[in-house]
Amino acid sequence: MTKARDIMTPDATCIGAQETVLEAARKMKELGVGALPICGTDNKLKGMLTDRDIVVKVLGEGKDPAETKAGDLAQGEAVTIGADDSVEEILHTMSEHQVRRLPVIDGHTLVGIVAQADVARALPDPKVGELLEALSV
Repeated sequence: MTKARDIMTPDATCIGAQETVLEAARKMKELGVGALPICGTDNKLKGMLTDRDIVVKVLGEGKDPAETKAGDLAQGEAVTIGADDSVEEILHTMSEHQVRRLPVIDGHTLVGIVAQADVARALPDPKVGELLEALSV
């Protein structure tokens, strides 16, 4: 059975909760990613920051990305998946929470990120359509 740890992108780079959204955007550009986990000073996951969050919640609202902290955009408890959870569980969690990326946790440690594309590559063809349909609603 394929597990999250088998398909994830390991060594996810965090943006600190006290770092600015501008710093997050630069880090996203440098890494070629559209989302970063937000980590607190305690190294615990606080949430996820996406490029869309930056556009809609910062720029769209006229906020200064050089002044807005990444942690200000963390909303509630982050939706995560365990490193040993199955691809089916990942699919279920993504569909249920309407997210395209999941931080992968081993114990309390962030060990990677599973994206929609990672899951699609790991699923048999009929399941890929279900994933895309569930996340496109």
